[in-house]
Amino acid sequence: MSDKLKVFIVDDHVIFRNGLRTILNKVENFQIVGEASNGSEFIAALKHTDTDIVLMDIKMPVMDGVEATQRALEIKPGIKIIALSMFGDEEYLQEMIRAGASGFLLKNVTRKILTHAIEVVCNGGNYYSEELLVLFTKKYFSESIKEDDLQITKREMEVLQLVSQGLTNQEIADKLFISKRTVDGHKNNLIIKTGSKNIVELLKFAIKNEVIKI
Repeated sequence: MSDKLKVFIVDDHVIFRNGLRTILNKVENFQIVGEASNGSEFIAALKHTDTDIVLMDIKMPVMDGVEATQRALEIKPGIKIIALSMFGDEEYLQEMIRAGASGFLLKNVTRKILTHAIEVVCNGGNYYSEELLVLFTKKYFSESIKEDDLQITKREMEVLQLVSQGLTNQEIADKLFISKRTVDGHKNNLIIKTGSKNIVELLKFAIKNEVIKI
C-alpha cells in the first residue's frame, strides 16, 4: 500500500464522488484515502489523513475549493491539488491557480486523462484540460503578442512546447539533453519575457502563439 498514490476526493455531489471512486479504485497504483462534501469537511479530515493528491471541486457550500486549497497548503505544503471544473467555471480557475492548485480538469474527463493528470501532478508537473485553456485564453487575452518583440530564443520555445504537453522539468531536461537547472532557467526567462506570473499564464501564451496546436 505504501507505494500507492493516496487520493482524497472533495465534491458536494455524491454521485460524482462515487463515480470518481469507482474509476480510481480500478487503477492499481491509486488508493482513495478520504472523501468530503465541502472544503470544511476536507480540512478537518486532512489534519489526520496522509494524502498525496486532492481532486478538488471549486463551487461547494460551507467552504469553496479556493479557500480549501489555500488552507490545505498551509497545513501540508507538499500536497498536490487538481481543481475539478464544469464549463462556465472559468472565472474561478485563476483563483484556484493563485491559491496553489497544480492543475484543473473538466468533470467529464476520461479515465485515461484523469489518471495521467494525477500522475503528472504527483511527479511535480502541472496539468490543464485543453478545452479549459482555450476558454481561459479567449477570456484573458485581448491583444496579440509578437514573439519577435519578446526575443524568445529557439530553446525557450522548445521548453515552452514541452511545458504545454505537461512534462515535468526533469522530463524536459532529459528530452532536450540539458540539465534540470537549465530548464528552470529557461522557464524563469519565459515568465519574465512574457510578463507571466505562473505556469498557467505561460500556457496561455503558448496557445495564443500556436505553440499548442488545437
